[in-house]
This record gives sequence, structure tokens and C-alpha cells, in this order.
Amino acid sequence: MAPTLYMIPPSPPVRSVLMTAKALGLTLNEKIINFPAGEHLQPEYLKLNPQHTVPTLVDDDGFAVWDSNAINPYLIGKYAKDDSLYPQDLQKRAIVDQRLHFNGSVAFGAVAGIVRCILYEGKTCLDDNDKTRVEQVYAFLEAFLDDGKPWMAGDCLTVADYNLYATVSAGDVLVPIDGQKYPKVATWFEKVGNLPEAEATKKGLAIFESLISSKLQ
Repeated sequence: MAPTLYMIPPSPPVRSVLMTAKALGLTLNEKIINFPAGEHLQPEYLKLNPQHTVPTLVDDDGFAVWDSNAINPYLIGKYAKDDSLYPQDLQKRAIVDQRLHFNGSVAFGAVAGIVRCILYEGKTCLDDNDKTRVEQVYAFLEAFLDDGKPWMAGDCLTVADYNLYATVSAGDVLVPIDGQKYPKVATWFEKVGNLPEAEATKKGLAIFESLISSKLQ
């Protein structure tokens, strides 16, 4: 029985889980949550995830976990054939974990804060503060890549690349990556976007782009 993913397609965290699952060759039972109808606030969903967010993963044994920065390492630990995406080596894993924490607290926080204002508070244009918040994320990522390593956590592709790519792809819709200012980020972004597993994110990203463009003037 396949794990069940409670989701909405345009969500960056959801898209990172879809990307990870595709990389693992793992089929998920995708269940779309109707947020306008309040499905995320129903008792049965709150029992799975008291924070009433997406994504939420329920494995075939009933185990539930939410937040892509927890879900993806779990999926890799259970279903991957090796540890390349989430290394067992403590020092390598520490770097991956740092990138995941950065994604959850800084990168996604910047993007989600702006998106929330657009979708729920009637914001119709980005101000300088919005642009600065997103560009600060790009600047940090540029520094992460400053040692010449091709991937966000070093020499090898890891789950950190998946999670950050999903967030940055949303950021790029809001504030396009300037390849002159952030050449390493631009190169990395294109490289991850060309991975086969990135195809799993494209439909949701297109929905996100359409949604944002319909709100901004």
C-alpha cells in the first residue's frame, strides 16, 4: 500500500515531496486538501496534523508526519537504496540538516510571508522590502555555493537541493533570480530544474505562477 500525501499542488513544500518521491521511484496516494472548504480544519485532519498544514504524509502503517523538511528525510531513510540523498556520515548530514533548517525557517519564511499577503491580504504589488527579503535568501544561497561545490550541501546531490529548489522556484516567480548578481544560484537552479525528478514539480509550479500573476498588477 502506497503512502498517502495530503497536499495542494502549488505548495513548494508539497512539490519538494513529490520531487523526492519521484527520485526514489515511490508512488504516493495523492489526496488534495480543499483549503477554501476548510478540509484542513476538520477533526480527522487535525488528528493527523494539529498544525493543519500541508504536506502531511501518512505511511502504509498509519505513521503520520508533516513538514517537508521532516517528510523527505523520512522517505529517504525508509525507501532509498543508499544514503546519497541524506548521508549517514554525521558531518555531511549536519550540512544537509543545516540547509533544511535554513529552508524551513529563512527561505520558505520569506516566500510564504509574501505569498500570504498576496493571497489573503489583497497585496497587488511587491515593495522594496519584499524584494530585499527574497534577494537576501538568494545571497545566502550564493554564499553556500561559494566554495565551488556544485550542490547546496557539497559535492553530491541531496535532499537539501530538492527542498530548496521547490522554495526558490516560488521565490523566482516573485523576484526573478538575477544571474549577474547570483550566478552560482542561477546555475544551480537551472541544473536542479533539469533533473528528471524536477518534472514532478512543474504542474504545481505552473498553478502557483498563474495564481500569483492573477493577483499582482
